[in-house]
Amino acid sequence: MKIYIDSANLKEIEKWLNYGVIDGVTTNPSIMLKDGVYDVEAGIKKIARLIDPLPISVEVTTNDSKEMIEQARRLAALGHNIVVKIPVENEFGVPCYGLIGQLEKSGVTVNATAIMSFGQIILAAKAGASYVSLFAGRVADEGGNSPEVIVESVEWLEHWEYKSQLIVGSIRSVGDILNAATAGAHIITIPPQYLSKMADHKYTRETVKEFIADSKSALKIMGQGKT
Repeated sequence: MKIYIDSANLKEIEKWLNYGVIDGVTTNPSIMLKDGVYDVEAGIKKIARLIDPLPISVEVTTNDSKEMIEQARRLAALGHNIVVKIPVENEFGVPCYGLIGQLEKSGVTVNATAIMSFGQIILAAKAGASYVSLFAGRVADEGGNSPEVIVESVEWLEHWEYKSQLIVGSIRSVGDILNAATAGAHIITIPPQYLSKMADHKYTRETVKEFIADSKSALKIMGQGKT
């Protein structure tokens, strides 16, 4: 299983990259705005250079099919490790599977995004997407069983030997991460705050504190014995 960081914050990305636990980055327009990245192309280039050769997923920002193609090619040209996120349908319900296939055939690596169902996973994989992004948190918001969808999707993708890797996103808690991991997700993309929660445990800190205190006590006793 791989872990991506869902962020556009260079400091956070670099920190977790240096820890050696992330395998890539995902972003979207909302994340970039929240993280203060207003010059999108400049921000993408900085992240792509920082994590090279690991992949960064960036998203198109239009409903128009022709503009999606143009944006995707321009974004892909920003770096060899750029993956372009294409929604499986636009906001008017028009499917984008044809665009996904067209871009993949032209050499653009596509992350089919905003997926909310197993059915959309199937269609995106058949269209040729390298990655298929399930928004597990939003699936759960609507009463769906996210772990079940993850299990079904991974089993289907692997049974039929599709190249698509399942990315689980829309993470709302460490519990979501663990559920996705045990359900067999290929990749989980995690916001920095949940990586921090996952890394920390108060009893780990207390145990280390106890060990250090006992070690100091032992050294003190040894020192007294020598005198």
